[in-house]
Amino acid sequence: MHRTRREILLNAGRGFGAMALTSLLQGASAEHVNPLAPKPPHQAAYAKSVIYLFMHGGTSHVDTFDPKPELTRRSGQAISAEQVKGLKTSFIHDPSKAVLRGSPWKFQPYGKSGIEVSELYHNVGERIDDIAVIRSCFGDAFDHAPAIYLRNSGSQLPGRPCLGSWAIYGLGSENENLPAFVVMSDGSTKSGPQAYSAGFLPTVYQGTVFRGGANPILNLATPSGVSTEQQKQTLSFIDRLDREHLAARGEDSTLEARIASYELAYKMQSSAPEAVDITKETDATKALYGIGETRTDDFGRKCLLARRLVERGVRFIQIYAGTNTGDDWDNAHTDLIGSHNLMCGKTDKPIAALLTDLKGRGLLESTLVIWGGEFGRTPLSQGQNGRDHHPYGFSMWMAGGGVKGGQVIGSTDEFGLRAVENAFDAHDVNATILRLMGMDHLKLTHLYQGREQRLTDVHGEHEFTKKLIGS
Repeated sequence: MHRTRREILLNAGRGFGAMALTSLLQGASAEHVNPLAPKPPHQAAYAKSVIYLFMHGGTSHVDTFDPKPELTRRSGQAISAEQVKGLKTSFIHDPSKAVLRGSPWKFQPYGKSGIEVSELYHNVGERIDDIAVIRSCFGDAFDHAPAIYLRNSGSQLPGRPCLGSWAIYGLGSENENLPAFVVMSDGSTKSGPQAYSAGFLPTVYQGTVFRGGANPILNLATPSGVSTEQQKQTLSFIDRLDREHLAARGEDSTLEARIASYELAYKMQSSAPEAVDITKETDATKALYGIGETRTDDFGRKCLLARRLVERGVRFIQIYAGTNTGDDWDNAHTDLIGSHNLMCGKTDKPIAALLTDLKGRGLLESTLVIWGGEFGRTPLSQGQNGRDHHPYGFSMWMAGGGVKGGQVIGSTDEFGLRAVENAFDAHDVNATILRLMGMDHLKLTHLYQGREQRLTDVHGEHEFTKKLIGS
């Protein structure tokens, strides 16, 4: 039976995935609505895609991108109670009795801009003229999970949509054969999957997890002995059952996402193997990312895969560095030197390679690369060789996607305790990222519980966009 466009649109809320899969499997020519179809931005976009490098566990700002010579000079000295008034920590029970701890690593200027970067990130330092360092980030969550939720979803509580989900909800996907939002991690995280959840948005906007190693996607190939026709018949049968189940219950975004996932999985069998196959990359490219080297192989593969996905129209990629059970920035509680030597050693070369490779292929200007984590670490010493969690002033950086490199935005005080100039909270960061992608955070909304909800809730300014793009 012929269905008009009006009928399709009226029923879109209950049938996106079902109609898409029916069309795919039965070869129907009827027009259907795809919830991941490309959508126009609110205004001119600087970035088409985002690669968000999330340093899971908390990287010390005063040991990486925020040099503090006064902190180093006064290392081991006490700090006044007034200076740490209101400062909360997790394991330093009385900050007023802690001592200052200078960085054990040297900083030096890099590039034409002369921005100082720690020797821990010397390869990234070589790309500093493409990077805008933001030294004035802050927040009010000093435990991992709430802080990760805050940076990703604008709330310290789980259950709200994350930045990646909002991005593809607002802009859709440019490649219907690959996921629009991909997440890669080293393993379990302190926040769990809620950090890349679609929350109250339709489940189709959930992040798709790729694992590490040579085979990022499990069960991609059709099992031996199963023909294309058999696979179509199986999917058609599953689709019919799902549609009958849906018809009896009305709108169900989880079921819709399940239906759409079958369609995407079917399409990925032809497109994804090529997209995730890095064996055809040149030896020079693989060496650039540190692939084949024990320390950098895993993160290098993830960064190279991110570049390949961006080339193929994937909108948003988030890569987590650090796990909840093993190698982690958070080991800095008791072993600052060991944890940061390890984690910077794993990530420095691959990140620098990603920036170099994107720029060499003409992709950096349309790809926004973000580096950051849930918070920094205290300029105060925790024990003999540690730093505690610290959300009151820390660093992140952005490159590409219209961002003017070779600049520093904002600052912390002389010890790195608090953001004091151009303070930039999680809502401002997310509003700015959306603006660079062409979206106004005030207009990107979804009706939920009788209210138009947004990523930044009632907060957020994107005035920092002007500073980042240099206008």
